[in-house]
Amino acid sequence: MPVPDSDKLGYVVKRYPRFSETFVVNEILAHEAVGQGIDIFSLRGTEDTHFQDILARVRASVTYLPDRAQKASDLWSLMQAGGAACPGVWQGLPAAAGTDVRELAHACALAAHASERGIAHLHAHFATSAATVARLAARFAGIPFSLTAHAKDIFHDSVDPADLHAKLRDAAAVVTVSDYNLRWLSERFPDCAHKLHRIYNGLDLKRFRFADPADRAPLIVGVGRLIEKKGFESLIDACRLLKARGKPFRCIIVGGGELEADLRRRIAGRGLDAEVSLEGPRPQSEVIALVQSAAVFAAPCVLGADGNRDGLPTVLLEAMALGTPCVATDVTGIPELIRDDDTGLMTRQHDAAGLADALAALLDDPARRSRIARHARALMEAELDVHRNSAALRRVIAGARAPRLREVSV
Repeated sequence: MPVPDSDKLGYVVKRYPRFSETFVVNEILAHEAVGQGIDIFSLRGTEDTHFQDILARVRASVTYLPDRAQKASDLWSLMQAGGAACPGVWQGLPAAAGTDVRELAHACALAAHASERGIAHLHAHFATSAATVARLAARFAGIPFSLTAHAKDIFHDSVDPADLHAKLRDAAAVVTVSDYNLRWLSERFPDCAHKLHRIYNGLDLKRFRFADPADRAPLIVGVGRLIEKKGFESLIDACRLLKARGKPFRCIIVGGGELEADLRRRIAGRGLDAEVSLEGPRPQSEVIALVQSAAVFAAPCVLGADGNRDGLPTVLLEAMALGTPCVATDVTGIPELIRDDDTGLMTRQHDAAGLADALAALLDDPARRSRIARHARALMEAELDVHRNSAALRRVIAGARAPRLREVSV
């Protein structure tokens, strides 16, 4: 099968756009800034009602793959169309054994698009259905694929280790977003360790201007989905302790999710209606302004009962870039960036008293806030610039393609 003569990348995601996945958009924009051709393929349409303003800057086309093969004839039609565009569909069918019918339909359609558009490589974000489809489509189209593994896609109890291993094994390269993840995957899948790469999610630091936090009002901000792993229960309990100590403060939590009703009851039950508010989802421009008005950013992440956990929250990186000193927990990759009393303050998960102590320490000490904020921004500039990190991803992808190009040219 001929190898595409372009370097166009096909980005494969489960849903696009997704409000909470700004890191994918940041990465695509950084690729486009240097002329990298991108086509986006989404397995399903968005379910969000709010959208980030940076979406308007993306130039890549977005293709929504057929979401349902209602009848056997629907799947057969997609397989025939895929096979006409790339005969590898028929040779590659044994690799689809055990695959969900909808994912097989997605893979056939994606393979046809890749072949017709001259896409040289598929890259999936998250080692879930997007990677399943990219793996099959790449086999059908005779091109390599890679994936970025984040958090829930590798840690959650629902993850099938054999399925994850197959994706890692067949990928030309695997990227993950922290050294913690890298060690975790390497220890469990040692035969794939040679193809694992740690590349942090980056930010466009020009959009996150630093401001010194010394003179800010006693405002605490937390941002994230209202789900267990974000640990907002601990933040509310810490606020109760701050109030009991007579500390003047306000706390705003931005985001929506399944725990909203529980958290509202917790706020009311602890007598915090005047101090703590849930503000729902907000556009990124509003979140940036709010975070930069805060004296402290709180990221009290925890390991969920189902194994779910954050890899490295993007909002934490944003706060560090903006000059808002952070208090965070010692979960997964967070200690790689929050270095205690240097680039932030570190507490244990589920430790409301320790969290309250850390919040109070920053609320009470403008000079300490300023020092920590400067150190955090310096770390962001050194290790988390999206343009530098996206360039590293392109080098990984280029290296992954090279062996196949040599093989075909022989």
